[in-house]
Amino acid sequence: MAEGSDQLRVRLVTPERILFDTTADAVELPAKNGYMEVLYGHAPLLAELGAGDVRLHGGHDAGPGGGEQIYNVSWGFVEVLPDRVTILANDALKPEEIDVPRAQQQLERGEKEWNEAGDSEEKYADSLHRIAEAEAKLATAQEKH
Repeated sequence: MAEGSDQLRVRLVTPERILFDTTADAVELPAKNGYMEVLYGHAPLLAELGAGDVRLHGGHDAGPGGGEQIYNVSWGFVEVLPDRVTILANDALKPEEIDVPRAQQQLERGEKEWNEAGDSEEKYADSLHRIAEAEAKLATAQEKH
């Protein structure tokens, strides 16, 4: 990245692979407590990642006109520095990689677990985690069509 540039260096990493290491004008991502947008010069922070879409706006790899790149992520952490964002996700997929029938099964399994959780707070939390992840995948897959 050239000195004086107002672009962020953004990297998305899972235990299995690096999905991208690129520049962007802005990045939106799902923190556990809601979506956040990061621009160049953002104050440093470390946040827990939720389930949802990472959206890269602009950047060198976005193609003509700036464009937007979308990746579905599930859980992990994000480190934000004034010129760099590092996303460490448990799982991340390009929209075309999402297996819709499998995500639908995951949602149904999560709903069944939620209904059978009884008095167990841990079972409720696990089932809500599974439901949120499946709903985020389905929303991303639906958006690509």
